[in-house]
Amino acid sequence: MVTFNIRNLNIWFGKIHALRELNMQVLTHEILTVIGPANSGKTTFLRMLNRLNELQPNFTMSGTVDFDNRNIMSLGREDVRRRIGMVFALPLPLPLSIFDNIAYGPRMYGIRSCSKLASIVEDALKKAYLWEEVKDRLDTSAFKLSGGQQQRLCIARTLAVEPQVILFDEPCSGLDPISTAKVEEAMIKLKEYYTIVLVTNNVKQAARVGDRTAFFLGGELIELDKTDKIFTAPEDSRTDGYIRGKFG
Repeated sequence: MVTFNIRNLNIWFGKIHALRELNMQVLTHEILTVIGPANSGKTTFLRMLNRLNELQPNFTMSGTVDFDNRNIMSLGREDVRRRIGMVFALPLPLPLSIFDNIAYGPRMYGIRSCSKLASIVEDALKKAYLWEEVKDRLDTSAFKLSGGQQQRLCIARTLAVEPQVILFDEPCSGLDPISTAKVEEAMIKLKEYYTIVLVTNNVKQAARVGDRTAFFLGGELIELDKTDKIFTAPEDSRTDGYIRGKFG
């Protein structure tokens, strides 16, 4: 099944042509890893999937992005961002307790039952591989968690509103190897329930967790294939050069 179908997509920010004639699909329940050097268009691509690019006043686009067979531009922004959650590079917990961080979204969507909220919080924290570490201190401030725990808290907060897709923008860039491994383990388990798109500058991470990998360069999609093929026998010499660290 196809979650996103992207056809002839071009994106500009003023005179900067950030994405050029992008044609690709994101498959349901896969982890699509997106790699490429700085200014390659990979974050612009990610932000297009939940319409965050529109926050830029000089944003324009052509082409289409279909989400579940509907043009994403025909859907309400709030609906899009509930169904397509995003986890950013730096964890941004709310100045609330661990419990209230997770419950915040469900409350915004009208859930008031204490038992229902407790169930949502527990389920989200378990899926984010954080429950065992925080179950006895849910009333403490989220700021007392370590950086890696805060990032998994932000993943759990995204899961609490029951999205279909999770977008990750460099979620491990500031984490130590142990915390990174826990986030990666969570992502691999989460693809059973969600479609995942991961932008990463860590090619080893892309190789570890990706089902398919897309390589972007200069605003263009250079190559998209199964991850093991991209990393062992890429078709384009530029992909091979990037993976081997010859540029980027």
